[in-house]
Amino acid sequence: MAGCKNLLGIFTLQVMVLALFSLHADGQGLKVGFYKKSCPQAEAIVSKVISDVMAVAPSLSGPLLRMHFHDCFIRGCDGSVLLDSPNNQSEKFSPPNLSLRGFNIIDRVKLALEKACPDVVSCADIVALVARDVTVATKGPHWEVETGRRDGNVSSIMDPINPVTGLPSFTSNITVLIRSFAIRGLSTKDLVVLSGGHTIGMSHCSSFENRLYNFTGKGDTDPTMDPNYIARLKLKCKPQDQTTIAELDPGSFKTFDDSYYRLVTKRRGLLQSDAALLNDPETRAYLIQATSQGSTFFKDFGVSMVNMGRIGVLTGSQGEVRKVCTKTN
Repeated sequence: MAGCKNLLGIFTLQVMVLALFSLHADGQGLKVGFYKKSCPQAEAIVSKVISDVMAVAPSLSGPLLRMHFHDCFIRGCDGSVLLDSPNNQSEKFSPPNLSLRGFNIIDRVKLALEKACPDVVSCADIVALVARDVTVATKGPHWEVETGRRDGNVSSIMDPINPVTGLPSFTSNITVLIRSFAIRGLSTKDLVVLSGGHTIGMSHCSSFENRLYNFTGKGDTDPTMDPNYIARLKLKCKPQDQTTIAELDPGSFKTFDDSYYRLVTKRRGLLQSDAALLNDPETRAYLIQATSQGSTFFKDFGVSMVNMGRIGVLTGSQGEVRKVCTKTN
């Protein structure tokens, strides 16, 4: 029996290792301008829809940017986060994804693209293009998005919470964060650069309540957080508050800039995963560099977004191009 258990353990480990290799960020088959001949107006159509959306709902910029991250980190950038299921067992219903918003915007973009170029542009590429366009709309950097992804047809509620290959948590320490990025072929620099996307983010009070009221289970606060900031947050977030949201970058959450890094260096990172960036020499050095006069943050963000967009992609004859983003063909 012990031998069987050992063999099962080895097999499980092998499956996990294979899964991790398949998620590596190589991006083979992607290129800038993939739709130049098949749908030359594709990027302009996406840009127009997002411009219209941002004019009336700028608060969707953060969620739509985060959607690309949540998609790519689970099964690769294959649009699996968009899929519905008859009994709510797909990725979008997994706990880490319940706060995602903007699925209807992806549907709106897809509808416009299908009208212009039926069965051509994948939902996975739409998510990647939208992430770039909401960044630009909030005065952030522009980068060339590689396209050519195909859509996956598997989506499981359990994948985002897998302890090895799932999404890193907002309570993750720096070791866990670095490892989570590394197994996907992303560097420690990618980690700290992409964390800068929190400059246009929001978070529910429940995601950091423990830092304010019960950090170690003794009714205490997180000693690594600025006590003055804690006092301000307590005015907004009461114990067991499940509905109130707070800005990850107070005073600047509608503008993509470097102020998130300034807050983290002052011990005002809202989430534990934000504060964790101070606990590694490389990430800490970047926090300081990103707020200096010679900051390369905007350029770096585009590079890291391209890197992330290459994770576990399906290309060529793999996968499919969905007609509707919420269901397989």
